[in-house]
Amino acid sequence: MEKQDFNEGLLGFLDASPTPFHATLNMSMMLQNAGFLQLGEVDKWELEEGKKYYVTRNDSSIIAFTYPKAKNFTMIGAHTDSPNLKLKPNPVIKEHGVVKFGVEPYGALLLNPWFDRDLSLAGRVSYLDSKDRIQDTLINVQKSIAIIPSLAIHLDDKANKDRTVNKQTDISPILTTNDDFEFDEFIQWQLSKNEILDVKELYANELSFYDTQQASYVGLHDDFIASARLDNLLSCYVGLLSICSLEATSPMLFIASDHEEVGSESTSGAGGSFLENTLRRMYSDYEEYMEMIRSSIMISADNAHAIHPNYPSKHDSKHAPYINKGSVIKVNANQRYASNSTTISRFMNVATRLNEPYQEFVTRSDMGCGSTIGPITATRLGIDTLDVGLPTFAMHSIRELCGSDDAHSLYKIILGFND
Repeated sequence: MEKQDFNEGLLGFLDASPTPFHATLNMSMMLQNAGFLQLGEVDKWELEEGKKYYVTRNDSSIIAFTYPKAKNFTMIGAHTDSPNLKLKPNPVIKEHGVVKFGVEPYGALLLNPWFDRDLSLAGRVSYLDSKDRIQDTLINVQKSIAIIPSLAIHLDDKANKDRTVNKQTDISPILTTNDDFEFDEFIQWQLSKNEILDVKELYANELSFYDTQQASYVGLHDDFIASARLDNLLSCYVGLLSICSLEATSPMLFIASDHEEVGSESTSGAGGSFLENTLRRMYSDYEEYMEMIRSSIMISADNAHAIHPNYPSKHDSKHAPYINKGSVIKVNANQRYASNSTTISRFMNVATRLNEPYQEFVTRSDMGCGSTIGPITATRLGIDTLDVGLPTFAMHSIRELCGSDDAHSLYKIILGFND
């Protein structure tokens, strides 16, 4: 696939995936189009050699795999969730002439960029139908329905000096000046737009706000891609297209897990059993399972901090990745990343053979280091793991920035592991 086609598809995927639920649904449809067959976790699996399968959990995590019952799998791991503002269960606040929603920050998000943005709402809604069955559906309002207005500088003379944001009082999005607003009616309206009319009672929901500005190229020569949720839908897209590619002839597996931004400790997170459960069903014989694990590699793909040209001192000068200079191998002596000399060397070998660039990242020794699903997966499965990423500015902002060359380059390297 050429870079232009790859990036155009990426922009569409980002816009269509405002929540992990939508991302998982979109990946499911793309896998179906590529000939993958859906499995249900509650069903008995009858896997056939030479076929391709996928399975989801919680509507927010997904695993796809080819099924030659063989060793030497190339596995790609990513995560579907991104920092955002999630709606509280009883969200409606009516005061001071407006209706606003109470929200709770999800993950370690930069709060300041959420002010003065056109916001919409999306996620999963559960309801009771007329036959007393609990049903789930996804909604995406799409329309800009809310905004978090900044406090004018006239009322905050320290705004450009030491502005802080109170997570409880300062970030409630406002929706309307009409105090007749009722939340259940609003949700019913959204369901009716999806032609869901059989709703006896509304139950719980998992809804998140998102910026309605679409993903786009930025830069004099379209150097950058700007979008919400690049961390980590960018890696999801790379992994998905890798396993869907006709060039992927060796055993491959792709997993995109939820809840990485809050620690991965859930049934659908990397700390849960989803991947191990799936692999054990693929390999019921324990000896075959262990042979596969110890002959395979997991490429944990998550974004990396590019050196910020306005804040260069935040990086170790010898390990400072640049935008559009290739994929980033992530290293940490304290195992915050799972890369080791063996897995790093394999990646370097493939990249060099394909003439694709790569870089190395080590955080400053006097700064804390984030982590990924890599160490979690390596610990749970005992699989050799490499942590790589794509260089990014403004990680965890409402709008992040990556290079227009790097994702396509990583895609080619992953396919090179099949050679």
